[in-house]
Amino acid sequence: MSDPAPVRSLRDWLDRLAASGRLSVARPRIGLRHEAAAVANRLDGRSATLFPRPGGRPGTIVSGLVSSRAWMAEALGTREDRLIAHFQRACAEPLPWRERETGPAQQVVHRSDIDILRILPVPTLNEHDSGPYISAGLMISRDPETGAQNVAILRCQVSGPDRIGVLVLPRHTDNFYRKAEAAGRGLEVALVVGVDPACLLASQAIVPLGHDELEIAGALTGAPLDVVKCLTNNVRVPAEAEIVIEGRILPEVRELEGPFGEFPQYYGERAKRHVMTVDAITHRESPIFHMIVGGGLEHLLLGAIPREATILASLQRSFPGVEDVHLSLGGVGRYHLYVKLRKSQEGEAKNVLLGAFAAHYDIKHAVVVDTDVDIHDPQEVEWAVSTRFQADRDLVVIAGSQGSKLDPSTQDGVGAKMGLDATAPLDAPPMKFTRIRVPGEAEVDLAAVIVPEADWRDAVSG
Repeated sequence: MSDPAPVRSLRDWLDRLAASGRLSVARPRIGLRHEAAAVANRLDGRSATLFPRPGGRPGTIVSGLVSSRAWMAEALGTREDRLIAHFQRACAEPLPWRERETGPAQQVVHRSDIDILRILPVPTLNEHDSGPYISAGLMISRDPETGAQNVAILRCQVSGPDRIGVLVLPRHTDNFYRKAEAAGRGLEVALVVGVDPACLLASQAIVPLGHDELEIAGALTGAPLDVVKCLTNNVRVPAEAEIVIEGRILPEVRELEGPFGEFPQYYGERAKRHVMTVDAITHRESPIFHMIVGGGLEHLLLGAIPREATILASLQRSFPGVEDVHLSLGGVGRYHLYVKLRKSQEGEAKNVLLGAFAAHYDIKHAVVVDTDVDIHDPQEVEWAVSTRFQADRDLVVIAGSQGSKLDPSTQDGVGAKMGLDATAPLDAPPMKFTRIRVPGEAEVDLAAVIVPEADWRDAVSG
């Protein structure tokens, strides 16, 4: 079977989902405060959801676009079992974007009397969120010295008609901001809402400073991404985007932002954060506003898949026997890592555990298993722990190490890490750890052997 064709716009992906019964259309006027998020959560992983005229306002909201690994792979034109390798190749071999004079993202322009909530249907998501949030916006910034771009999804609270509170973490956007602030200027940015799955996933790539994730998006679909220059600054944005909010992150300004429902399914705290002021809003005719509900499958998977690619590459450089890694949804796509290892010597699994903790500070618990265990099935991993692990022999605990500040069990991000070596000893007797199986089970064609809607009494009587 050939791979599916990649999609290159949000609307193309909606067509694909609708044609295969994976897009639900809600009745018009679903409420913007919690109601749209509640409906999206009920359908999460089964169907994307479209909300026409939410709250009786112009515009449309969509949620649940990439709530499955299989959907993400399909949107990129690959198979689920090749998704991580596909992402790794795109990061290693990005495609420079192609600039156009204009595009659908700039069909309608607002440059005066900016009022975000009047122009766009911005929802309030979880119960204690501090207000309406742009939760699926790509924050695209530009290095004020080199012109290199960075793309990230940052949480953005609408705090005024033309004002957005932004959680800027100490990463690439912050690096650009500090340069601009030191020069006494605001950082030119664009907040882009409503893009294709490749742009969403590329935004989460863990790559060195100076790598433009929009070039990774092009590599993910096999064609350069079309971009346009913003109208009020020099940032380049996807030409096929639904909505672009142009502005600046102000120097020396901090205002209260939060709380907000985050990926660990707890709230990120309220504190003084960076502030973006809006200079213009452009959008398509009848724009579609993408909503990611905090802590839902879209939120978890968009974080997990790029991290898996990075962690796998890191481990394989030192341990060629590592075949695959998986960040489980039970570990919120960040904290629990499963590693599949073709072990060649005793003690190797413990070294792999140490390498995993070094590969990304978010990892809190890691389990190493043999190649006969399906690491994408939590029941299989639990089985390996229950039958191949002994705590006094196979447990690794590291106290006082850096973790995620969003993990409420840590002390400001400092906590313990635990590794479990659930691999079988290499010198075990041949049958001691051999799994039971029924020959031919996997090859059985159930449709050929099961009689549909048969009456058991007729079958017994012959």
